[in-house]
Amino acid sequence: MKSVAVFCGANFGNNPIYTSKAQELGKLLAEQNMQLVFGGGRVGLMGAIADSVLQHGGKAVGVIPQSLVDREVAHATLTELHVVQTMHERKALMASLADAFIAMPGGFGTLDEVCEIITWNQLSIITKPVAFYNVNNYFERFLQFIDEGVAEGFIREEHRTNLVIEEEPEKLLQKLQGYTPVSVSKWIDLNKI
Repeated sequence: MKSVAVFCGANFGNNPIYTSKAQELGKLLAEQNMQLVFGGGRVGLMGAIADSVLQHGGKAVGVIPQSLVDREVAHATLTELHVVQTMHERKALMASLADAFIAMPGGFGTLDEVCEIITWNQLSIITKPVAFYNVNNYFERFLQFIDEGVAEGFIREEHRTNLVIEEEPEKLLQKLQGYTPVSVSKWIDLNKI
């Protein structure tokens, strides 16, 4: 695993633990020679993790739509910055550049990005690990929603099992490196159609 995409907030959140944990993850990525791929912003947790990676000698690759560059939120000192036209292009390029994905606390954009990658794995478009860096139990209710989807027959148990959930960055990266996907031959039950 050489490159990790991190989806996270363009805000810092209300608790300083989110920033400190973003910085901690950034430091670990740099120390383990894993390139950061992220949304290319200099603001919020995005900026915090990128700054930490760069401060510790790592590589940070941003992917940002032109509309956000125009709003002056692009990070100016990255290893690479890819400017694309749409959010769809942003997600596709990030997916192609990354070997694994981590969702950190964030808002609608973070959920959109991680859910799309989970769906691509479900449909076998890609086969790459997806993790939730569950800082301060931020994702607990979302994970409960996924569990409810399994219980109600909308999400296969194997797809839930494929998600990596961790609160500590060292363990998170270890689990991603040791990831072996649970094989799922289909995502729908054709007997019920």
